[in-house]
Amino acid sequence: MNGSLSGPRRPAPPVAGRTEGFTESVIREMTRVAGEHGAINLAQGFPDFPAPDILKEAAVRAVHADLNQYAVTWGAPRLRRAIAATRERDYGTPVDPDREVTVTCGATEAMASALLAVAEPGDEVIVLEPFYENYGPDAVLCGARPVFVPMGPGPGLDLERIEGAFSDATRAIILNTPNNPTGRVFTRRELEVLGGLCRRHEAWAITDEIYEHILYEGEHVSMASLEGMGGRTITISGASKTFSVTGWRVGWIVAPPGVTGAIRKVHDFLTVGAPAPLQDAVATALEALGPEYYEELAEGYRERRGVLHHGLREAGFRCEPPAGAYYILADFSALDGRDDDTFSRWLAAERGVAPVPGSSFFSEPDGGRDRVRFAFCKTVPTLEEAVRRLTGAAGGTD
Repeated sequence: MNGSLSGPRRPAPPVAGRTEGFTESVIREMTRVAGEHGAINLAQGFPDFPAPDILKEAAVRAVHADLNQYAVTWGAPRLRRAIAATRERDYGTPVDPDREVTVTCGATEAMASALLAVAEPGDEVIVLEPFYENYGPDAVLCGARPVFVPMGPGPGLDLERIEGAFSDATRAIILNTPNNPTGRVFTRRELEVLGGLCRRHEAWAITDEIYEHILYEGEHVSMASLEGMGGRTITISGASKTFSVTGWRVGWIVAPPGVTGAIRKVHDFLTVGAPAPLQDAVATALEALGPEYYEELAEGYRERRGVLHHGLREAGFRCEPPAGAYYILADFSALDGRDDDTFSRWLAAERGVAPVPGSSFFSEPDGGRDRVRFAFCKTVPTLEEAVRRLTGAAGGTD
């Protein structure tokens, strides 16, 4: 994908304002389109099934206990302790909950806070593409210059090309594994190479690990757990995907003490703090749910992945099953010759299934004009109905 690029692309910084050149969220626009046409929304990644009972019951108890006022700005102590314990359990990395954990309003705010804390005008931030649509604008909002580097067309990262993107101006690289929208899971060797590049260039690895527990193949390696990277990694995760509560907006950052102070200052002025009763509920879930919960989570998504992947292939899309996360990036060029935006809107209006245009995940729209992304974080019956509708997609947009 986007294989014609001979090297990293360094776009000129915006002239008339830091948001110039970026549109509103295409993903959330397609949610609006889905609602307008009564389509099944496979665009925005939110589940249509309930959160765990233990989480909901804990939230109710917290509200009845009148946990209604501000928590500590950088996170309720109980939740920070639970996050630290979880990191040590899962990755063997000791974390100081008082000096290294910051609770945010979702992983989206966490990424903005992290970049605003470390990046300055004139810095460069490497973004691997295709990428989640917020990453480029987040870098620009800091006054930094995003440097877009294709992951490479094969199953592995194009490490040589990524190495060529690092320079004296590189301040950070954003890594999202398991990856949205591709479903790739970066290997230990790939992360070790990227970690070495960060150390050599004194750059930060900012890792979005929000899908860390939604894994079908390989292993999730947290960059901060690798030798020499504990002091150079800013790790982002949250409750949204793991506990199916995307609307609760409880995320977190784990980072070395030296940079955590800066992150907390930014976070304080951006949002003050995440919802207090929901923080308490997430702490309960982290404390109470063991490995069996995470195994069942991944197994449930594995079944959903199979339903959608098989259905897309039957309908004429070209796609591979993702190794992690809950998205399928599908090539529709064998079905229709129009661009991704036109095809996505037609699919929503005429077939009743809404995807995301693939170009929204690329710095240059032509990189994804023949692709759309589907989310399978839905019940199996919802996905089966979506597949039934999609089998008519081969008729084209006439």
